Amino acid sequence: MSIFAVEYVYSPDHEELRAEHRPAHRQWLEAQVEQGRVLASGPFADGSGALLVFSSGTEADLNQLVSEDPFALVGAISAVKTTEWTPIIGAFRTLV
Repeated sequence: MSIFAVEYVYSPDHEELRAEHRPAHRQWLEAQVEQGRVLASGPFADGSGALLVFSSGTEADLNQLVSEDPFALVGAISAVKTTEWTPIIGAFRTLV
């Protein structure tokens, strides 16, 4: 398994859409945590997006999973950047 940093970019124009679908988005995230797919997740303090840390076999599998996020399904994410990450120091280093 590899670790990926996923950045969601939010448009200020979609704040109401995100607020409406936030409960489903967080429920989806919690399900991914229970399955060992999401290691950490949270919004940026300025509201411009979020950082999610995933464990996935391949980037293609991860992209499929991210496309199932309720935020993605309703168009509440303006852009997604996915980067494979190799943590050397800290809490996630034992996962690599």
